[in-house]
Amino acid sequence: MFPPPPTDRAAVVRRAVNRLGRRMRAERLPDGLPNGKLAVLAHLYRAGPDRPSAIAAALHIQPQSLTRTLAALEDDGLVTRTRDAADGRQQRIELTGDGFEAMARDVEHRDAWLRARMAAELNETEQELLRLAAGLLDRLAADD
Repeated sequence: MFPPPPTDRAAVVRRAVNRLGRRMRAERLPDGLPNGKLAVLAHLYRAGPDRPSAIAAALHIQPQSLTRTLAALEDDGLVTRTRDAADGRQQRIELTGDGFEAMARDVEHRDAWLRARMAAELNETEQELLRLAAGLLDRLAADD
C-alpha cells in the first residue's frame, strides 16, 4: 500500500496539519508543561470554567483519563475545583492566575516561533492566505 497521491486534497491537508501540529508541540518552553496538562489548560483558557465531563468531551478523552491530570494541575496550583452552583453534585474546574500565566507563556512562545517561521518563509500574501485558511480549518475541526 502506498500513500495517497499528492492530488488528494484531504491527504495533503491532513499531512500538513499533522506535521505542523507535531512541530508546534515540539516547540515547547524548556520548563513547559506536558502536552496533556497543556490541553486541559488550553480548553479552560478558551472556554472558561467547565465541568470535568465537558473538558473530557472537548478533548475527546474518557473522563477517567482526566482525573489524574486534573489532580496534578490542582496540586501545581494551576486550577481550582468548586461545586457547580446549578448542580451541587458536579464540580467546576477553573484556571488560577498561575494557570492562566502558564498557558499565556506557552501560547506566546509558540506564537512567536510560528510568527518568525512565517516571516522567514512566506511573503505577505501567503501569510494572509494562511490566516484565512486557519479559519477554514477551525470550521472543519468544530464539533458537530
